[in-house]
Amino acid sequence: MEAPAEAPTSSDRAAHPKNCTDSFNTFLQAVALGGIAAGVRAVWDAAVAAPEWEGPPVWLHGDLHPADVVVSDGTLSGVIDFGDMFADDPAWDLATAWVLLPPGTASRFFDAYAHADGATIRRAGGLAALKSLFLVLMGQNGERGPSGYSRTMIVLSTNGCTDVSHGRAGRRGHHGGSRCRRR
Repeated sequence: MEAPAEAPTSSDRAAHPKNCTDSFNTFLQAVALGGIAAGVRAVWDAAVAAPEWEGPPVWLHGDLHPADVVVSDGTLSGVIDFGDMFADDPAWDLATAWVLLPPGTASRFFDAYAHADGATIRRAGGLAALKSLFLVLMGQNGERGPSGYSRTMIVLSTNGCTDVSHGRAGRRGHHGGSRCRRR
């Protein structure tokens, strides 16, 4: 939904993925990904190369991840924590297609959604990878000390990555809570 001109913006979550590269690199180095690191890097590189959002700013939750949704009997029944709500590029919330949906269903989501072009899907895929790395780090921190996030976050965050370099969604990946430079 298009946001009004007076809608708030975010100083760190609405940037184009290219402005989040420092966070991505830091997270990628901190998480031992083994054989999938090159795939995660390819998803990120495709997001960085994608054109910026040229449409009007849209309302965004801004921080959709597994801890901010309510699921009943396997069905999404609510979204909580709207403290980061702002207006900008829909890719920030569309990244949740890989964060929350079962593996292999993101492409069906984007086919049904039908409002995201290839560039938006590539940006969303990179942001999903960024969030995945961040969630893994939070989960690891939860194992080593107080964090508020449990082992569940690690499981949710390690279901692979997505090759969205051709504009179509594939396997599950994630976006990251990070500090990005505003464009």
